[in-house]
Amino acid sequence: MAGKLSSMFDARDMTEGSPVSNLIQFSIPLLVGNLAQQLYNTVDSIVVGQYVGDNALAAVGASGPLLNLLLVLFMGVATGAGIMVSQYFGAKDRENLSLTVGNTLTLTLIAGLLMTILGVALTRPFMTMLSTPPDILDMSCDYLIIIFAGMVGCAFYNIVSGILRGLGDSMMPLFFLLLACGLNIVLDLLFVATFHMGVAGVAWATIIAQAISAIFCVLRLIRMRHVLTINGHTLRLHGDLVWRLIKLGLPAGLSQAIFSMAAIVVQSLTNSFGTAVIAANTMVMRVDGFVMMPNFTFGTAMTTFAGQNIGAGKLDRVHRGTKDGVIMALIVSSTLCACILLFGQYLMALFTDTPEVITLGVRMMRILAAGYIAMGLSQTLLGVMRGAGDTMTPMWASVLTTVVIRLPLAYLLAYLTRSEAQPTGSPDSLYISLLVSWLLGAAFSFACYKWGKWSKRAVVQAK
Repeated sequence: MAGKLSSMFDARDMTEGSPVSNLIQFSIPLLVGNLAQQLYNTVDSIVVGQYVGDNALAAVGASGPLLNLLLVLFMGVATGAGIMVSQYFGAKDRENLSLTVGNTLTLTLIAGLLMTILGVALTRPFMTMLSTPPDILDMSCDYLIIIFAGMVGCAFYNIVSGILRGLGDSMMPLFFLLLACGLNIVLDLLFVATFHMGVAGVAWATIIAQAISAIFCVLRLIRMRHVLTINGHTLRLHGDLVWRLIKLGLPAGLSQAIFSMAAIVVQSLTNSFGTAVIAANTMVMRVDGFVMMPNFTFGTAMTTFAGQNIGAGKLDRVHRGTKDGVIMALIVSSTLCACILLFGQYLMALFTDTPEVITLGVRMMRILAAGYIAMGLSQTLLGVMRGAGDTMTPMWASVLTTVVIRLPLAYLLAYLTRSEAQPTGSPDSLYISLLVSWLLGAAFSFACYKWGKWSKRAVVQAK
């Protein structure tokens, strides 16, 4: 019994045993952790919506696209590291595993510092460029500047927890995140409800909680001496290894950059609809984050599963695990779709008691509901491709769904629905375009998986 309990908190070898059992045991703590992480932003929005007002809620939401854009500096590092870690772990290559992890830690520090400098410098010019309404501009800038000041902690948590998951350990990052999430909620209420610090209070609460979770993750990684070695040699940057990390991670970073740039352009369209729509959009995106988490979870689980088994030379096992992963993803996403349709109004009421904003939010969620099933399929299949070392296909999927489909369709629908009552068009255009892009993206992902070229992109060879 003690041995089984101990194994839950150690690196998990997913190259042996039942694929569905491996995926379930790995995915459950990962899902809980992803939901807890999403709770960070949601609690921020609930607290500012209830204690400060709809303008503050809109200010937090309007800051999202710029924040996501600058996160691409370490998204690429995280993706490249996760793929290499899982494949070297599957191949039982301790030396290259240690070098990969050590170099990733050094790159994370560099990326975190760069994000802080760029974020603080670009916040006000970007928010002004996005036509952010004057009544929320200052609050949005205050929120973002504080978040960027604590970006090193955010970078280390996200990247190091990704490394731990690549090793098959999804339990310890979960515990560290739950601890930080609880602290974040307490600090949100303390800073906003008691000290009346407004949006600045939720920003400070977030970066303090993220820093604590990052410290625990790094300490956990250092203590895994039976799996890898962290010392001066592994921390020193090695040119060839850094290049491999960048080569693998660059498409993922570009995908995120494309998605974020499109989100910035769409945010500009959203801002043109007024503060009520911005506030409703903020609520929808927070709920969307929770509903999308299972899809991202299965995608991450499949990346680790595929990476370890590709490294071990077990392609047949990858295909079996993919079928199991797709079935689980479709079941969960269908259930969540039904919950949105049944309980959407109650979810929106958590954020505000303004009827107009609640009605807008419910309408938006109902438009998107069916798209979550399509995203369950595409995220699972794209996760398999990333684990195998194919990061180009997910990048093209991002280009197709955001640049080719979603962006022009949103503006086209807004233009076609202009009226005297809605001079900038219908807000529905934002969500109909997103739904269409999700459906077509799922079809593209399925076609690329069946084509099969991803299976020949292994980074390392099994010994």
